[in-house]
Amino acid sequence: MKSIWHCPRRRRLIGAMVLIGLSTTAHADPVRSDSAEKLPPVVAPSIESRFSQPNARETPDFQKHVIPLLGKLGCNGRACHGSFQGRGDFQLSLFGYDFKADHDALMAEQTGRIDTDEVDESLVLAKPSDADMHEGGKRFDKQGWQYKVLRQWIADGAHFDSSSVQELERLQIVPAEIHFASTDQSVRLRAIAHWADGSVEDVTPLCRFGSNDDSIAAVSEHGLVRSGESGDTHVVISYDNAVVPVPVIRPISGDADSLSSPSLGSIAEAPPTKPIDRLIQQKLDKLGITPSAVCTDEAFVRRASLDITGVLPSAERVADFLQETGSDKRARYIDELLDSPAYGAWWATRMSDWTGNNAEQLNNVLPVRNVSNKLWFKWLQKRFDDNVPYDEIVAGIVTANSREDGESYLDYCREMTEICNGNLDRYADRESMPLYWSRRNFQQPEERAIGFAYAFLGVRIECAQCHKHPFDQWSKQDFDDFAKLFAPIRAGNANVVSPESKQEHSELTEQLTGGKKLRGGDLRRAIQKAAQKGDVVPFGELFVNTRGLTDRQKQQRAIAKRKGRKVPPVRIPTGKILGDGDALELSEDPRPALMRWLRDEQNPYFAKAIVNRIWSNYFGIGIVDPTDDMNLANPPSNAALLDHLAAELIEHKFDLKWLHREITNSDAYQRSADTNPSNVNDRSNFSHHLPRRLPAEVVFDMVMLATGSTEQADQLRSDVDQMAIADGKARTRNNSDFALQVFGQSIRETNCDCDRSDSPSLLQAIYLRNDADMYKRIADKNGWVNEICQQMGIESPQGVQSSAQTVRQRQDEKVRQAIVKRVSQLRKLPKARQEKVLPSAEKQYTRMAERLGQTYDLPSFEALMQDPSIWDKLETQNASKLLATDASKPSLDEVIRQAYLRTLSRYPDDEEAKIAAEYIETSPSPTKGLEGLLWALVNTKEFIISH
Repeated sequence: MKSIWHCPRRRRLIGAMVLIGLSTTAHADPVRSDSAEKLPPVVAPSIESRFSQPNARETPDFQKHVIPLLGKLGCNGRACHGSFQGRGDFQLSLFGYDFKADHDALMAEQTGRIDTDEVDESLVLAKPSDADMHEGGKRFDKQGWQYKVLRQWIADGAHFDSSSVQELERLQIVPAEIHFASTDQSVRLRAIAHWADGSVEDVTPLCRFGSNDDSIAAVSEHGLVRSGESGDTHVVISYDNAVVPVPVIRPISGDADSLSSPSLGSIAEAPPTKPIDRLIQQKLDKLGITPSAVCTDEAFVRRASLDITGVLPSAERVADFLQETGSDKRARYIDELLDSPAYGAWWATRMSDWTGNNAEQLNNVLPVRNVSNKLWFKWLQKRFDDNVPYDEIVAGIVTANSREDGESYLDYCREMTEICNGNLDRYADRESMPLYWSRRNFQQPEERAIGFAYAFLGVRIECAQCHKHPFDQWSKQDFDDFAKLFAPIRAGNANVVSPESKQEHSELTEQLTGGKKLRGGDLRRAIQKAAQKGDVVPFGELFVNTRGLTDRQKQQRAIAKRKGRKVPPVRIPTGKILGDGDALELSEDPRPALMRWLRDEQNPYFAKAIVNRIWSNYFGIGIVDPTDDMNLANPPSNAALLDHLAAELIEHKFDLKWLHREITNSDAYQRSADTNPSNVNDRSNFSHHLPRRLPAEVVFDMVMLATGSTEQADQLRSDVDQMAIADGKARTRNNSDFALQVFGQSIRETNCDCDRSDSPSLLQAIYLRNDADMYKRIADKNGWVNEICQQMGIESPQGVQSSAQTVRQRQDEKVRQAIVKRVSQLRKLPKARQEKVLPSAEKQYTRMAERLGQTYDLPSFEALMQDPSIWDKLETQNASKLLATDASKPSLDEVIRQAYLRTLSRYPDDEEAKIAAEYIETSPSPTKGLEGLLWALVNTKEFIISH
């Protein structure tokens, strides 16, 4: 028996009656009968309230009521029957995504789970209502509404029609946003389901509720939200395939409404003028947060260079920037960085992370080894250098073909042979980059679906490979349909070629092997050897194995139809784009359709994904965090901001440099890391700069630039291909640079952003402080310390001294020993004899000391005569004495300032300069003092973090 709420005509009638009654009370015009169809639908009361009545007789719906109720009770959760192995020989689909499978499991014969004859004997009623029988404990009372719902469904036949699964159009949550003013306030949520058939029902008792941060807002299983600490978070409501986040805001202090009141205006010191800053300020006003001030020029010049290009600015550039005047100097500096070669190199490396450029997974993709990952990088680097629109870069990957238009297979092999023999830059001129599809861990349709979603959508869909995604709308069917799109794409090792190229591939192979039947490693070695000699070798190619009808088959079917013969239906495989209900026939390459979907202005992921990743690079946290997990239960911290930037990026034709400028010119990006009482705990609303450890490649290059000589550093900055930021130190499982590994370089085994780690660790501190590499770099002959030593005319660091310096030091030591020996002998003479030879001995000491006094601290002759043992070794003069003798040499103050500029991109303050000078002056030698100063600066937190 159906409830009145499940009959559309009765709902409309009651809706009309209610509105007529209201209109009559308000003395409005009468409602015409022919307008009843246009009335808003009446919300059916919740099933809890309906079945709490003693005479409830409606038949619950399996999809709308029974499955959600089982989910609410936890029956289809991970810890119960929703686990992969089920419980008690009874398995349900996790979170109830598969209605047919669940109905079949419930109705399975000989199980007693559902008994339509002896309803009360059904185990789904008996066990959950009896704690002793049910391993999961008591879930409801026999007098409760949950029991009544399940019992009524069973009594009415326990039906479910798998051919008519209903569509939930939207789940409306009331209120849509919660504002708390103090602790221990509460708000009760109401969930209203809007179905495609026009029915609307309160489903609050059937929803699952959760909070993204219980400390700010805790939510009960019944939807009661209680306020906690100040801040903002979301409570998440799940029902059927809907997942809806509801923002919860509790200001730092005061009332949320008063803080955002137009009469008070913004709490910011000055009204923001840029769109980014306005949207951020609107959120901060709601939270009662005052943003930090804009950072100093010293902080900005370093931060912008490291974030935009991944390169530590030179001491000279920092000094020049600090001396510049003009209100637009920061904007000009940003443009300078975006036009530098390091920009293209650094962002090609980041894009290589996101797309999975892994040398190990590309092994044997090309007949010439160890070049695939370099070609991938070069292709990306050129496009970032040329500021190719982002959608065009992605199109060159997604719709890639091995051969250019009009290029024969033989011409393609000839070109690729020349490229792989050293002309790597030529690959960047090719229109597309098919290597993306060729990785060993990217051959199965499921792997491609997951990787594609990571790389270009910022979405993690792998959960839906096995079950309904717990935090998003995707079902297993959605995943399977999406994965089918990638099945026709063929790309892999050097032997994979299109059918029309097989003959030429075989002929080339035969020519190289002399007709010998070589296989495996022998064949690869023969081809590689031939390629190194300049012979044209066969290359694999990407092709799409479509499943449509051939021209001949189409002709045969047309003839059969004309002759009246029965033509069997054509079964062409299909797939579906995520979120698109229309099937896509795989009779042709599906990738152009995928690319059109990505470019569509209505695409909810593509533009937002790249905006979010670039934003995260500058702020240390994405607007959605993690950056590759844009799911319904993980909403943006500032949805209006993400929507604005994505829409503007599309409006600007996916111009990435526009996006970089827009972000880095904002006050939000340029804010200080210093906090105030209102924003000290803010991590996600961009009210201040978040200090963070820099990426592995950036740290690696920073150490090289800070410790290297000026000439060496300038050479690296002008030829970025030698730097780690230019993928110059690509990591593989069995071959990785220790420093890059320690600092979390991306392993690129998946397309997940979690392959890279920017978290600090104890091992990183140990490496910078104690690793032999660090000491070698500081004392290197091409290092800055040695450069300064040569300018100052003092001994070079130990280990890089020239043979002449070593001989001179030995000679000096022999002179010291001779003087000490002569004085010791003199002291043994009788006193009368001593007095006679003393003047000549003192003159001799003075002459010998002249040679040593320019470099070493010497005792006086009188002190030496009293105790020769006080001069047991040569001690270099302290730095201030050495430098005071020659005005042409750099002063100690200048050297210290230079050290700070080249490491921390700022000048030392007076106290720091004093401490550094005292340290160098009291060191065993000026060289040791300089080494210690540079070591100390590289080991400061200020050096290793963005600040």
